[in-house]
Amino acid sequence: MLKNLFPTLGRLRLAVQLVMLLVTVYGANLVGFYMAEKISSALPALSCAYDQQNGGYCILIPTQHQLHHRVGEAIVRAQQFTVQMVIPLLFTLLSFFAFFFVLGKAFCGWVCPLGTLQEWLGRLGRRLNLPLRRFDADNVGRVRPVKWLLMLTLVLALPLLTGLGVTPHGLGNPWCEVCPSRIATTLLTGSTEQLALRSGSLEFVLGAIANTLIGFTLVAAFAVRQPFCRICPLLSFNAVFQRLSPLRLVKREHDKCAKCGVCAKACPMDIHEIAREHGARAYHEDCTLCGRCAEYCPDDGVIQIKWGPLALFESRRDYYKARMKSEMPDGILKPRPMENGEAHV
Repeated sequence: MLKNLFPTLGRLRLAVQLVMLLVTVYGANLVGFYMAEKISSALPALSCAYDQQNGGYCILIPTQHQLHHRVGEAIVRAQQFTVQMVIPLLFTLLSFFAFFFVLGKAFCGWVCPLGTLQEWLGRLGRRLNLPLRRFDADNVGRVRPVKWLLMLTLVLALPLLTGLGVTPHGLGNPWCEVCPSRIATTLLTGSTEQLALRSGSLEFVLGAIANTLIGFTLVAAFAVRQPFCRICPLLSFNAVFQRLSPLRLVKREHDKCAKCGVCAKACPMDIHEIAREHGARAYHEDCTLCGRCAEYCPDDGVIQIKWGPLALFESRRDYYKARMKSEMPDGILKPRPMENGEAHV
């Protein structure tokens, strides 16, 4: 039948062309303009959307529209995001890694002003013969997760949620609002401004928490070594990257280890693992690289502080004996003999 109507393929094609010309140019007259738009907006043939009687649009129309209003604008927003967000964050992290590569977690044990202040208060507590409180191996694990919780909530989650408009503007930098170092260091400059409680419910609560934390830190430091360092989110932040720094604590396996336990007693962070572990496991996440475990190890070369292949310090028996003459591993000072036979501290 079709052979009789269209004896050649050319004629069949011509008939299809005529029908489709009517549909693509005048098709909306049959089904209505809005229905024609719904039939197709992505025909694989030229069919102009400017034709108000068109039966369907070609794909070039929505492609251009989406590239213009979706893809192009999204790329512009992505560029703005890169310039305004990614690049500043990248430079912040690169600056951090530049410093961290050199000293690693030793920034906690050697540089941090709040850590230094706590250590000095602890020494004063020993001179005043105040009792020393320690965390034993059974309960120290209850304190260690706190620093991770503070980092995840106050340093990461709440600022991000504030930027997204979920939480109030006052929670944009919640850690700085409660950090005891903010109050301690400004007090050392003679300024009491950061102690003042501000008006506003949220600001008042954050200020009260900050005052409570600095009070706890200063008082507890007399009886507990490095009390705030144990829950400091910067310690957890540094712990994430501690393997990226060449500066590290190294402990080799020794047949006397885990018997004397002197290194664990010397550790101000109560890291009991240092006495029984060796290798990478001895370099605990709470370690601040203060070096006291190496100072008070009574065996030669068992504990080292190394920067890459270089041993910066290693345990020595003669050093241990000399150290024990003035200070016990737990920080208690020994009385020094006076020339007339009396003793003083």
